[in-house]
Amino acid sequence: MDSRLIGDAHEFIKHVFANDHSGHDYFHSLRVWRLATRIARQENADLETVQLAALLHDVDDIKLSPDTHEHQKRTNDFLRSHGVPENRARAICEIISEVSFAGTDSVIPSTVEGQCVQDADRLDALGAIGIARTFAYGGNHGRPMHDPDIAPTPDMAAEEYHNHLSTSINHFHEKLFLLTDLMNTRTAKTIAMERERYMREYVARFLDEWDGVR
Repeated sequence: MDSRLIGDAHEFIKHVFANDHSGHDYFHSLRVWRLATRIARQENADLETVQLAALLHDVDDIKLSPDTHEHQKRTNDFLRSHGVPENRARAICEIISEVSFAGTDSVIPSTVEGQCVQDADRLDALGAIGIARTFAYGGNHGRPMHDPDIAPTPDMAAEEYHNHLSTSINHFHEKLFLLTDLMNTRTAKTIAMERERYMREYVARFLDEWDGVR
């Protein structure tokens, strides 16, 4: 494990996400890195590949950096400048290309390393942190918290999902409550089940308070 390389990746993403307030900030990537490392150790995955992919997974995200997304420019520039071998760089880029949720077009990663990173990214959308990120992202994008006249839209394909205008509460039904069943590893599924339970309790309480019941 090249600790200097991992340290440089930390500094790189800290700079990239310095002004992000959408819930995809440096600390999101840091949490994904920690979770991916935990899962990778359980799954006997290649740790350096998992850690680098986890740290870099959002630097070319289409929502955050549409100009660099297609060719994963930031990721490739970082890996090349640090002399990462071509086969490892390709593996990292493939993991990143497979990680995102895309509705019914979401993919199962082709490697155990990719599965670890995808699971970690999805776990950060669940639980107490997931609730906070949902409302941070919604507020950042002008999304209302809740509108009882707007029903959730289930089973969207990638294009519809990315262009869909909804509410933060609907996001729980359109994505977050689906994630536990989509986890790839046993470790992640166990964590996800508990986090989903907490979120469902929260949403039920939110709606009760919205209606003045509690």
